[in-house]
Amino acid sequence: MRREQRVQYRGMRAVLCGVILLLLGGSADAVAATGPSVGEHLSTDQAFGPPIHASVSRRFDPGAHRYGPGHRGVDLSASVGSPIRAAGGGKVAFAGQVAGRPAVSIVHADGLRTTYEPVTPAVTVGQVVNVGDVIGRLLPGHAGCPAPACLHWGLRLTSAVGETYLDPLLLLGHGRVRLKPLKPSDAFPG
Repeated sequence: MRREQRVQYRGMRAVLCGVILLLLGGSADAVAATGPSVGEHLSTDQAFGPPIHASVSRRFDPGAHRYGPGHRGVDLSASVGSPIRAAGGGKVAFAGQVAGRPAVSIVHADGLRTTYEPVTPAVTVGQVVNVGDVIGRLLPGHAGCPAPACLHWGLRLTSAVGETYLDPLLLLGHGRVRLKPLKPSDAFPG
């Protein structure tokens, strides 16, 4: 099967899963492991799981343009000190302070990078981690968090055209599903 066909098949599978979830009365607000995942801009054969079992307190909002305001990740409400796990296997690219906040960043296959903050790192740069490995502990102090602590979990895709922020819930088969034409000529006349 060609790559384009696999991506299209995965996209259809994601939409079908979303429709089934809605019909069964489910909600994407509770983060749960669902195995390998896909998304509108995401194509990977790697398995991913949740970094923490928690509820979504703030959703992904990419903003109107690359440098404009937005929320380029999701916030997951949890308890201070909760273990944070690698969402997927990869190599630790960063474990330290970013703008005074402790963070961990993991590079995965297919140009994906996940970030986790505020997290006291339990890993070091260059360390190889597997999905579910503890990479640190959650700290308090995330602005706008309605709970004692929130994990800010981010996802970026690096490709030939640059970096794109994506909704990390897509890794779990969740996230907002938007139906749109594959190309302008497929659109219904206005």
